[in-house]
Amino acid sequence: MRRPPPDPAVLDDPDLLDPHLHATHDLTPLWRRLRATDPVRRHDRFWSVTRHADVLRVIRDPDTYTSLRGNMLRTLMRGHDPAAGKMIVVTDGPRHTALRRLLTPGFTPRTLGPVTHSITAATRDLLSSLTRRGGGDFVGEVAAQVPLRAICELLGVPERDRQRVLELTAQAMLGEEGADLAARIAQSEILLYYTRLAAERRSAPGNDVISLLVSADLTEEEVLLNCYNLIIGGDETARLAMAGGLLALATYGEEWARLRADPGLIEPATEEILRWTTPAAHVGRVATRAAELGGRRIEAGDVVALWTVSANRDEAVFADPDRFDVGRRPNRHLTFGHGPHFCLGAQLARAEIRALLAELRATVTRIEVTGPVTWLPSNFVNGVATLPVSLA
Repeated sequence: MRRPPPDPAVLDDPDLLDPHLHATHDLTPLWRRLRATDPVRRHDRFWSVTRHADVLRVIRDPDTYTSLRGNMLRTLMRGHDPAAGKMIVVTDGPRHTALRRLLTPGFTPRTLGPVTHSITAATRDLLSSLTRRGGGDFVGEVAAQVPLRAICELLGVPERDRQRVLELTAQAMLGEEGADLAARIAQSEILLYYTRLAAERRSAPGNDVISLLVSADLTEEEVLLNCYNLIIGGDETARLAMAGGLLALATYGEEWARLRADPGLIEPATEEILRWTTPAAHVGRVATRAAELGGRRIEAGDVVALWTVSANRDEAVFADPDRFDVGRRPNRHLTFGHGPHFCLGAQLARAEIRALLAELRATVTRIEVTGPVTWLPSNFVNGVATLPVSLA
């Protein structure tokens, strides 16, 4: 169920750009070593930052470390993200503030209330179906479905279109690392669909996020880019956290027993799953000017990779960090970022994980992994690709 640790050669000279390294090895020993001996490490083309305090320092300082050239190594190694300055995750300063102010009403407790009810119902139905069939792939049959349904509701996708949109979006997700032809076609179709939906909202606005976007002074490209960002971001964090959380509960039976015995642990267990899984392994930034970080001199133009997956296991912040603890308090994880770029959909992802834990407690006594677990080949998205399970 667990990836093997890397061999000594990998520890000495890791190729952190290699997506397959992250899929085939548990890099916990590497991150531990880097935090202890080389917390701001120079690679051939970028810096790796692995300590919680240093990661926090960078993401709190967008003037020195900007998102405007991209926020992941894959695009930063190409030199520039074409969505920079248009999509909220790759903007800074006044433009970022304006986009965030525009989108925030779509993620208030009042707005999310009906969505939360839908999440609860969908989770119950999907888990029940999986259990009745004697098991299946939890990722494809539950974890991938709940967040996509929630995003459809937030974006105001009509009920008649949702099944097709769910199918296209699920297919498009497969192409985030080295997209194949089918994934690229799905990505194009999903963008065309939202182009038509945005045009409808311009003439007949509703109470959804697309209506918020088209009501502002945005180009069609900016509307589509921010829709796509919400789809990808809204899917990946919850999907990977839910899948990795279920795997953790199956692996650490004593923690599953604690959670079953105490409903008061749902809240801290949700935060621990977010810390433990860390769905976005890193966040990328580019230095706008020379700066000192962790005793190293960062030059203007340098690419900096903030390894959140390491910061969330930092011994200086988390007691016994390599232990999965459903009662962990406090839990100052950086899964949703911090400061100006704190994730807009954080409360939605939390609601999805809480709904899963509540339904598991109510209906499941045993979680068993029934086949090989596979992991996503990506240096950016961290998590389980397939998880065959039996629930009883």
